[in-house]
Amino acid sequence: MRILISIGIALYTFGIAVASLFNEKARLWIKGRKDIFQKLADTFEGTEHPVWIHSASLGEYEQARPLIEKIKKESPETKIIATFFSPSGYEIRKNDKLPDYVFYLPADTMRNAKRFVRIVNPQMAIFVKYEFWFNYIHELHQNQIPFYYVSAIFRPSQYFFKPIGKWFAKQLQQAAGFFVQNELSKQLLHSIDIHQVEVCGDTRFDRVYAISQQSYSLDFIENFKQDKKLIVAGSSWGPDEMLLAQLLVQLQGYKLVVAPHELNRKAEVMATFQNFRTMAYTEMDGCDLADYDVLVIDTIGILSKIYKYSTVSYIGGAFKTGLHNILEAGVFGVPLFFGPHYSKFNEAVMLVQQKGAFSITTAAEMLAVLQHFDSTPAYYEETCRICKQYVEDNIGAVDKIYSGICKI
Repeated sequence: MRILISIGIALYTFGIAVASLFNEKARLWIKGRKDIFQKLADTFEGTEHPVWIHSASLGEYEQARPLIEKIKKESPETKIIATFFSPSGYEIRKNDKLPDYVFYLPADTMRNAKRFVRIVNPQMAIFVKYEFWFNYIHELHQNQIPFYYVSAIFRPSQYFFKPIGKWFAKQLQQAAGFFVQNELSKQLLHSIDIHQVEVCGDTRFDRVYAISQQSYSLDFIENFKQDKKLIVAGSSWGPDEMLLAQLLVQLQGYKLVVAPHELNRKAEVMATFQNFRTMAYTEMDGCDLADYDVLVIDTIGILSKIYKYSTVSYIGGAFKTGLHNILEAGVFGVPLFFGPHYSKFNEAVMLVQQKGAFSITTAAEMLAVLQHFDSTPAYYEETCRICKQYVEDNIGAVDKIYSGICKI
């Protein structure tokens, strides 16, 4: 089976190489892995024995970050290597000073996995959420290096829990521990004879809560907002922006901040809001933002702080690509809106059930809720309380995971 996996990975890598001829993200994926083993060999002398933490992309790294901070606090001498699968994670965090080393993860072939484990020689490996790389798992097990899954979440539809997935389930049995988000994940792992499982929750709660406790002000947002109410739309895509543009036509007393998920969509986003007074963040020097209705955030790294100023927040992705992080906004105690496809995201399901979040399909639906907020302040305040309380009730995963790993 591992040979078949290696062949599949090799074919996938070839496909990425072809795509790199005309796709920037694919080009970064290939370029970032060029001479990767020479770079690793130049970095590691075999005596560091770092903790290896692997994240697929930026979102998963944000889940790993509070755990890295915890390790550094409790064991400052411990070296940490962070690896990424995707350019959208590596390119943004490659200069992050929190881990000691940041690299792309070489493709999961038998040869690559053997070379990586031999050169890095980690004392343990931590995979965040979904990262199931079976050649790496095999090499770690062969070298008696414990590996863990943190903030993991499992669903009955995954192949591990079907007859076709027996071989893959057996590989997961080699893990030293699973720190999962919910009880269902624990029950599912038990069903395939994996019992080294602890329900700890999601480290994202710890991460967003830490951000919310920081003291800061954003003068440009205060200048833009003035005395109006503010909708902050994060990680948006085309369908989200079209809905919000339709909403603004009918909405009085509100301004809008839009942070598209991909910065290369800036021109498209500006065009969507061309009938409004719209300004881009990188072009605002010399402008009085108080004169504008829409502010487009065409840079990275500040969205999680902008949510602090929102009256309500809209989180993108739930019309097509998959809902993005709602906790960054929810931690500030504001009502949340998103599209119809959110069933795979436990925090969204829970907040919709608790009436702290609203799944919508049209601008009219969002308008009706906002008008209810405006006419019934007590209803708005209760919705805010629900969101804030939900986040605060779920912090603490990092301490549980760290204690669990130390115990094992």
